[in-house]
Amino acid sequence: MKEIEEKIMFKNYSMCLRDAVGTFTKQLINNLFDVNHLSESGPETRINFLKILERLSVENGEDLWNDFEDSFVTIRQKLDLDAAAAEKNDPAAKSLEEVYLAYPGFYAIAVHRLSHQLLKLEVPVLPRVMSEFAHSTTGTDIHPGAEIGDSFFIDHATGIVIGETTVIKDNVQIFQGVTLGGIQVKKSLASTKRHPTIESGVVIYANATILGGNVIIGKNSVVGANVCITDSVPENSIVTVKSENNIFQKRN
Repeated sequence: MKEIEEKIMFKNYSMCLRDAVGTFTKQLINNLFDVNHLSESGPETRINFLKILERLSVENGEDLWNDFEDSFVTIRQKLDLDAAAAEKNDPAAKSLEEVYLAYPGFYAIAVHRLSHQLLKLEVPVLPRVMSEFAHSTTGTDIHPGAEIGDSFFIDHATGIVIGETTVIKDNVQIFQGVTLGGIQVKKSLASTKRHPTIESGVVIYANATILGGNVIIGKNSVVGANVCITDSVPENSIVTVKSENNIFQKRN
């Protein structure tokens, strides 16, 4: 009975902490894009950060916050490039404001850039919980360890998976259902590069799957919908899968 109670207590603790991380993440995003919001809730965001780290038994919270805060200007600059790429590449985008407010892919990228910075600062647990908050909110699963360059655009965010050791260079565009994953799932390979590298200028269409740490998609290539790739692709390539639509007249 005691063991069950301890498990229940830990579960409640975990859920409360996850909720706190969700609140903290939303505050961070608002602070990045709204000067008025920053002046009102910036101190509260810092306090929430310190409380989360305290619950995670991290002792140097103040130093970590200062280092994290120093990165905000750079992160905002990268996000402005991401938003501009969305407005440029999506015919449905009517304004930058629409991208900032209505595009789940942009929101997922914003959370990723923040969580990735915290991972670089060696903050435990928090980056991954932030990425899962974005996953549940947007349908896009980006591991905080993924390296993502400038002007990244996710068009229709649902069902996207970007693995921990993925490297994405500048000016890459991906569509819904894309998986950038690993072939091997053995725990012993955790410290190796298990996910692909996507060079600059690549477009990856819906439901394409690219697997393997040694796979490189060469720059300015186009990967068509429903393609599965396990070998590298030279630059300036177009990769498609043969499909056939059979249309039959219905009988009366």
